[in-house]
Amino acid sequence: MSYVIDEIAENKAIAREYKELLRISYQSLNDEDKKLIRLAFDTAVDAHNGQRRKSGEAYIFHPIAVAKIVASEIGLDATSIAAALMHDVIEDTKYTREDLERMFGPTVAKIVDGLTKIAHLSLDAGISHQAENFRKMLLTLNDDVRVIIIKIADRYHNMLTMDSMPEHKQLKIASETLFIYAPLAHRIGLYNIKTALEDLSLKYTDPDIYQEILSKIKESKSEQNQYIEDFSSVLTQALDKEKIKYQIKGRPKSIFSIRKKMQSQGVRYEEIYDKFAIRIIYKAKPEQEKFLAWKIYSMVTDHYTPNPVRLRDWISSPKSTGYEALHITVMGPKNRWVEVQIRSERMHEIAEKGYAAHFKYKHGDQKEKGIDLWLNRLQEALENANGNAIDFVEEFKLNLYAKEIFVFTPKGDLKSLPKNSTPLDFAFHVHTEIGMKTRGAKVNGKLVPLNTVLKSGDQVEIITSDTIKPNPNWVNYATTARAISRIKSALKEERRTIAEQGKEILRRKLRTQKIKLDESMVNKLVVYFKLKTSLDLFYQVGVGTIDNHKLKEFSSSYNNTILRFFKEKIRRKPKSPILEDEAPQVYDTLVFGKEGDRLEYTLSPCCNPIPGDDVFGFITIKDGIKVHKRNCPNAVALQAQYAYRIIQAQWIDSAQQDFPVDIKLSGIDHLGLVSQVTHVISNTMNVNMKKISFSTEGGTFEGSIRVVVDNNETLAKLLKHLGQLKGIDKVVRI
Repeated sequence: MSYVIDEIAENKAIAREYKELLRISYQSLNDEDKKLIRLAFDTAVDAHNGQRRKSGEAYIFHPIAVAKIVASEIGLDATSIAAALMHDVIEDTKYTREDLERMFGPTVAKIVDGLTKIAHLSLDAGISHQAENFRKMLLTLNDDVRVIIIKIADRYHNMLTMDSMPEHKQLKIASETLFIYAPLAHRIGLYNIKTALEDLSLKYTDPDIYQEILSKIKESKSEQNQYIEDFSSVLTQALDKEKIKYQIKGRPKSIFSIRKKMQSQGVRYEEIYDKFAIRIIYKAKPEQEKFLAWKIYSMVTDHYTPNPVRLRDWISSPKSTGYEALHITVMGPKNRWVEVQIRSERMHEIAEKGYAAHFKYKHGDQKEKGIDLWLNRLQEALENANGNAIDFVEEFKLNLYAKEIFVFTPKGDLKSLPKNSTPLDFAFHVHTEIGMKTRGAKVNGKLVPLNTVLKSGDQVEIITSDTIKPNPNWVNYATTARAISRIKSALKEERRTIAEQGKEILRRKLRTQKIKLDESMVNKLVVYFKLKTSLDLFYQVGVGTIDNHKLKEFSSSYNNTILRFFKEKIRRKPKSPILEDEAPQVYDTLVFGKEGDRLEYTLSPCCNPIPGDDVFGFITIKDGIKVHKRNCPNAVALQAQYAYRIIQAQWIDSAQQDFPVDIKLSGIDHLGLVSQVTHVISNTMNVNMKKISFSTEGGTFEGSIRVVVDNNETLAKLLKHLGQLKGIDKVVRI
């Protein structure tokens, strides 16, 4: 009987969630829209009947939550809401794509089918080939870009409800989110979701840091609110006097961005001052928006001194994501820099919802055309289907966080490009064919090199020639993913053509030496010439780098077995000292896996771990196990792309080995400072110094010291003692 009561309560809760979904929808829904959403809801309830999540709740709550994110936070239309409600319906239920096409039409069925394909990608025998999956996922854009948007909403809700999962799955999913979904949300203009995904990922990849910053934010909340009130009160009078309708809000910076700033600047939480921004959101008719934005800017700078190099005008030239605002940084009370964002209500909606906000008040054909235009622009921004999966992901991400510049064509059309773009990037941005035939470029009427960095306001003219082909230097001249991808593709095609010719040349030349070119011989040639692949070998022959003389030397070596034996022996000899250095007894402080196995390993130079650090092992293809710190800059990418090659690692004894560590110090110079520092290191802490250097300028000093410690506890004590010395402002481990 109690189960029936629970079921009734659960059904009521599901009905409440459905009504809430309709109520919070950002787009206005007509009767046809509501019928479509109701049918999708009923279909999802029927399909997931009896299914439960790991937390124990009915599964249907998940698709409703995803649909609510799509409806409210992203602000998409009824088609997208219906697809979100049914995003798991084809997966493990009785419904097929054909059923959905019959019930809902081709568009909804296509989106749900695309989401099902993505769901299958992550089920590859429990192995995460996330970069390859991501490449395949973007290729589903050929169906409908809404697939990707709903997938971001799905990932967002999964991140919000991940507490019931085992720790290793939490780490894997959080790493994938940082690696792929947060940058993707940023590119689409979903800044709120991007920020939430980054913070939620940090909660699982580095929980101690996350909780530490979160608690400090809570502690300082009342102080920040008071500061915002003090800052705003000065502006309120001026804005009220001009009868401007406005709101002033304080927006705290995300935990993830605060953590990033602490790492990049080597500072503590307390030393970061711009932990929040202030937004002035004003009401205005479309024709008055720009005028009022600059009027408010003038009022702010009347009362607070602006930083002239920190003005960002995204009203005159909006970002490619559609973002519009004025950003200024001013000196506020207590001599703190404060970022002020000035936006109209319409601009604020676009910043919160992305492009969806453009279409809120449009109807019928006008709305459909608008959404199609947005989806096409987004598809162009994400388009890239060439090459290796890892390269593909890196190239895709290359432009995601890039700041923009605005340049003009010879006819005066405005083009948006990432900061640091070159004329070659501009050429490929205009059209791939123009890029491929670029002979030279003029900027503001003057001939310039192709690697010249463009600035906002430049007028760029591309000079083309039908006889020109991309050359390898172009990869270094370009900076945008689009240009680099097209250039690499063209170079690969040309390399392949030359390699085919080279293979025939090699076959003929070896025949004169009475050597047959087969697979075994190709492998011997690749090893002899110290190349990586057979394609490299054929290409080198094709371009003449491997000539007759070198091939005769190979032939002589091949036919003289005794000479070859000695050559191989000489070639192998240098390896023996490495084996001695890697003797098992040297590496007896770290154990791997659940069984605590002692395996050979090397410490990765990118993060320089020492005993006591939280670490993991990464199984490389050529270099065995490499040990990285959990918070290594490369950790997220490794965990996301190669989860199956991650191995648990734990320090158990560090008494037998010492580790070099570099320390950086800075502060106010005074007589005897270096003597005090060396006394603390050598006498107080009894730590060995390998290298020391200090430089002074204008009464301040900077120093770097290399010490040898046995574990991170000793290092922590040393840093603490040094930080307490008079005149020392900052002590950090590099």
